Amino acid sequence: MSLPLYIVNAFTKTSFGGNPAAVVPLPEWLPDKVLLGMAAQHNLSETAFVVPREEGLFELRWFTPGAEVELCGHATLASAHVLSEHLGFQGDEVTFSTRFSGELRAHYYDGAIELDFPSLNPQPYQPEPALIAALGVPIIAAAIPQVHPWKALYEVESEAVLRQVVPDFPAIAAAVDHAVILTARGERHDFVSRFFAPNLRVNEDPVTGSAHCVLAPYWAAKLGVTQLSAAQISTRGGVLKCVLAGDRVKLTGDCVTYAVGEIVESLEAG
Repeated sequence: MSLPLYIVNAFTKTSFGGNPAAVVPLPEWLPDKVLLGMAAQHNLSETAFVVPREEGLFELRWFTPGAEVELCGHATLASAHVLSEHLGFQGDEVTFSTRFSGELRAHYYDGAIELDFPSLNPQPYQPEPALIAALGVPIIAAAIPQVHPWKALYEVESEAVLRQVVPDFPAIAAAVDHAVILTARGERHDFVSRFFAPNLRVNEDPVTGSAHCVLAPYWAAKLGVTQLSAAQISTRGGVLKCVLAGDRVKLTGDCVTYAVGEIVESLEAG
């Protein structure tokens, strides 16, 4: 058996920016151990697996090199891109059925893709002293969503402070069992962020769409607006447009296909 493999940079217009995701279309689901093994082999922050079900509807799952995750933005954007750019999908909108986050939609317009994701309402949260020590900067506010609490948000004083953070990843992994979103008011954008998830074998994620399901409602409340410009200021970097629409967040970004290949090795649960 051979399978197609696409490497797509999401939330960018450049070949070496944004967040690279592997996308593997499947005719049917393989065992979970095989999916996890493939994601570990690819060694990207996420590998997305897509299975067609009916016209315009696909099942979608996401795996880091260490675990399946409940929600992923950049690999969903990359999957929608692969369907339209490489697999002949011609509709204006595609629906993804997911195990943990219900139905997600991607809408194509003007060369970009808009994702329709759940808004994860953040609740005030007490930052962990061990995490503050691991980050090495003061935390001025923190919040965690009631749904998908595998990530928490921590605000720092400024974009300059955020850029200067040199995280101690083993210490972060020891301090908390969730992913860490660091954020601040932006200088050229409404807000900026960085994302650390060493417990998922992703030390710093380049651009994290799902984090903006928490960031968008957090900053919308602070700034009194529903449309926001966001940038994730990792080394690769990426830009998103965020719109808060009731209990949904619309995330818009671009994609660039970096590589198209084929998985030829026999896939066994082993």
